[in-house]
Amino acid sequence: MKHTLPFATLAAALLLAAPAPAAPAQRARPRQNKPEIPEVARADAICFAYYTVNRGVLKLTAQLYPLKDGESRAAKLEIKAGRNWKTAATTRVTEEDYNNYRQDKTWTAHFRVELWDESRSAPYRVSALDGVATYEGTLRANPIGKRELVVAAFTGNSNQDRRLKADLIANLKAQDPDLLFFSGDQSYDHVDHLGAWLLFGRQFGEIIKDRPMVSIPDDHDIGQGNLWGAGGKVSTNAAGDDGGYFMPVEYVKAVERAQTWHLPDPVDPAPVERGIGVYFTALNWGGVSFAILEDRKFKTGPNGPLQLKPQFAPRPDWVTNADYDPKSLDVPGANLLGARQEKLLKAWGEDWSGAEFKAVLSQTIFSYATHISQGNRLLADLDSNGWPQSGRRRAVNLMRRCFAFHICGDQHLGCVAQYGLDDWRDASLAFCVPSIVNYYPRKWLPLGPATRAIAGPLPNLGDYTEGFGNKLTMFTYANPTAFPAPLTNLAASASGHGLVRFDKAARKITIECWPRGVDVTQPGAKQYPGWPITIDQADNYRRKPVAWLPEVEAPAGITAPVVQVVDERSGEVVYTLRAKTPRFKPWVFADGSYTAKIGEPPARVKTLTRQRTAQP
Repeated sequence: MKHTLPFATLAAALLLAAPAPAAPAQRARPRQNKPEIPEVARADAICFAYYTVNRGVLKLTAQLYPLKDGESRAAKLEIKAGRNWKTAATTRVTEEDYNNYRQDKTWTAHFRVELWDESRSAPYRVSALDGVATYEGTLRANPIGKRELVVAAFTGNSNQDRRLKADLIANLKAQDPDLLFFSGDQSYDHVDHLGAWLLFGRQFGEIIKDRPMVSIPDDHDIGQGNLWGAGGKVSTNAAGDDGGYFMPVEYVKAVERAQTWHLPDPVDPAPVERGIGVYFTALNWGGVSFAILEDRKFKTGPNGPLQLKPQFAPRPDWVTNADYDPKSLDVPGANLLGARQEKLLKAWGEDWSGAEFKAVLSQTIFSYATHISQGNRLLADLDSNGWPQSGRRRAVNLMRRCFAFHICGDQHLGCVAQYGLDDWRDASLAFCVPSIVNYYPRKWLPLGPATRAIAGPLPNLGDYTEGFGNKLTMFTYANPTAFPAPLTNLAASASGHGLVRFDKAARKITIECWPRGVDVTQPGAKQYPGWPITIDQADNYRRKPVAWLPEVEAPAGITAPVVQVVDERSGEVVYTLRAKTPRFKPWVFADGSYTAKIGEPPARVKTLTRQRTAQP
């Protein structure tokens, strides 16, 4: 079936065909406006430090400036106990090659401490150069007893503004998040990651040093225009549209080592092609269980399996001609997350130990939500995770089975949207956060009306079928109002950051979107129009029930049990959720026979088989 909306005709393409493979010298070519690596006093040789704590394991990385010949490579992590500093771990500073034009080295120090006591906060100190260089911060106690867990989320730190981020840092200190999430493009300097990462440390280290931080690299971090990782194979061009990685494998591994080593250990650590590592994993913090995905490492490149003709789609990732069938783009064998990450999502979604909420952290949104890209109208963009549709459907289905909320970035458009599978609004909500510096503007500007409109402060809110045929409900968005926006008014470019508040007592999620330049401490400080939005945890799986099972009750003493419903015909888990009360009446989406489990796995679980459906 052809697309029925009156979409625009063919737009100008950026790439008529994939360029020939680049020679090594071309791959290493520096850009103008490259980030300089400053000479620093030896006492300041440690630029910044960042960490996570997960189930009693502390992992901390310190990023150093380049060390000189003859200087010590030993580094030490100390924890303050009373008035004294005690050594917790020692390591050697890495100096693997980036294999870029500057022949940068990694200069990272990685520390791992087992059996870490999460119940207490503790000052830490990293030292290097035989104690000449030191860097201090705080390891926060796990806020498990705190009613509200606050996550600050970011994306897109464009190299068009290399200034320090005093406005943003001041706001974040006032908002005092419990966890920081950088979803990608911390570096926009392609072949100069070390210099850009050191600048990132100078910009954000002041807030990063005192709270856990999740960072995942995206396309610009690893040196190409877009990323379809295709399991680690070689890409022949910097656009990356044939799938794989364009920069030397040493460069990719160095970037991932710098940005992700401190994350909890990967759940399936086997490397992909050419020895490139993986980092997809899970993090429990403050009663919220986070799945950390690599939504582009295994994703298929569009320039290959689709074999689109130049006259229909001159740039392989952009669909600009109305004469296309969205279903034809769902090529058999095309990957999104891949089998290994789908396995993670399934197991993670069923494991609620120490968790009251589930949330997915990834690079980008699982739908196409931007119609105008740098002035070009697109009907669909294969860089988004609306494609491939079959992989998107499996991922979203696994997310909604555990009522997971999705936090992501990359699209240069802050928005809150809800995924639909069989109907609108039957799956997870997603918050795509705005860019820190939005130098590549995109807009939500659909051509046709909503199938069902939502009243709000902005036009074009409601239920839509996006360019891949996926169902999407738009609740709010932040379009730029000026481009290029002056650096004195970054809000005009829709730059900013997101804040997500998980209220564990009420099981509510509040989504905030703050413009750059707004002082959040001032009375009447305003977010972008349409924010804040508060949703219920259950809104992440609003599929309409058709029947109910008999009420189940948790074993004695369990007040907030985990409930799991299994379809006995297929053996598939219908959903898993931590209930608010000891009694729970399960709902299902088809008549039949089910198994209901309730309790606190693994030891105290009541299992009831052959539970038959009944109408309310």
